[in-house]
Amino acid sequence: MTGKGRGEGMAVVLHALRPCIRSPPFEHRITCRRTLQRTGRRTLQRTGKLMAQVRAPGCFCTVPVLRTAEFLVRIHSHFLGITFLGIGLWAWNEKGVLSNISSITDLGGFDPVWLFLVVGGVMFILGFAGCIGALRENTFLLKFFSVFLGIIFFLELTAGVLAFVFKDWIKDQLYFFINNNIRAYRDDIDLQNLIDFTQEYWQCCGAFGADDWNLNIYFNCTDSNASRERCGVPFSCCTKDPAEDVINTQCGYDARQKPEVDQQIVIYTKGCVPQFEKWLQDNLTIVAGIFIGIALLQIFGICLAQNLVSDIEAVRASW
Repeated sequence: MTGKGRGEGMAVVLHALRPCIRSPPFEHRITCRRTLQRTGRRTLQRTGKLMAQVRAPGCFCTVPVLRTAEFLVRIHSHFLGITFLGIGLWAWNEKGVLSNISSITDLGGFDPVWLFLVVGGVMFILGFAGCIGALRENTFLLKFFSVFLGIIFFLELTAGVLAFVFKDWIKDQLYFFINNNIRAYRDDIDLQNLIDFTQEYWQCCGAFGADDWNLNIYFNCTDSNASRERCGVPFSCCTKDPAEDVINTQCGYDARQKPEVDQQIVIYTKGCVPQFEKWLQDNLTIVAGIFIGIALLQIFGICLAQNLVSDIEAVRASW
């Protein structure tokens, strides 16, 4: 295309955009959108420029801007969800779960892979609905995104209120959950690593004390237990010597056969439930800030999607 042709094409677009300059604020979006679609698209495609590059004084197209913002925000969530799902499926494949689906129910305790699958699935669904809805200006997907995110926000808020009101019940459930997983400590490597990490991080042993490991068939103190780990605890319960670089995985052997005073030298004697409570009280400001930040991001996502839906419907109503 010659310079004269490009100049004439841009003149046509600018002439068509003149009503935007004289329109009231609400009509700026409608007129700008319609004029760009009817007169500017072919000309701008010929010159190799995007439609959003054309700007006239007082004319601002909010639909493309909101659409781009929603897309950029949700594309990260979408790919992060895919990553989490990939990690979860890879872990299940390594453990042979995918080749034998019925083995999902064989584990007596909690399988940490579920965390990756559930979180990844939710993020994937939200990211897909937000990205495709914004990219294609699909109001159904955008409304689905808003409702789904609103339900998650409501459930989080409800869980927070219930946890504050029913503290003792939550503590009992946490105690039951930990002890149930202590029984299945050797059944799943991922669960074993999760328990070891928890006990090392919070410097604890068992739910309310080291004796909770009596629930595990390998660590109980019964006479019928022929295991070398009898009356012991996992190595993650052992107190750490800063001078030692190599972890002694046998440090917990026979630890609970010693008097309680001697046990405190070798292993952690405090339970993970009270240690978690103490950690939560010491870091309450940080934890509250994280939850408030997540809530604000969710509210922002809902508002952004709803504003985009309103603008799209307003533009369509004017056609």
